[in-house]
Amino acid sequence: MKQGIHPANYRPVVFKDMSNDDTFITRSTINAKETVEIDGVSYPLVKIEISNTSHPFYTGKQKLVDTAGRVDKFMSRYGNRKKSS
Repeated sequence: MKQGIHPANYRPVVFKDMSNDDTFITRSTINAKETVEIDGVSYPLVKIEISNTSHPFYTGKQKLVDTAGRVDKFMSRYGNRKKSS
């Protein structure tokens, strides 16, 4: 590996999934504006919208998507165009 190209400010950071309040600690260089105290230790806090504990692919809970309505909307917008040769 090349010397001097990797960031030197790796530190433990808490990531919090805002959809289900799940938190996990990992090392990161991300800048955080907030802090949180866990087990008497203060960590930078990064709030995220989705993680593996709330993503439908990992949880197996799929949302029903109205694909027929999307197809009809697409066809009404773009389906009637004729190719110009």
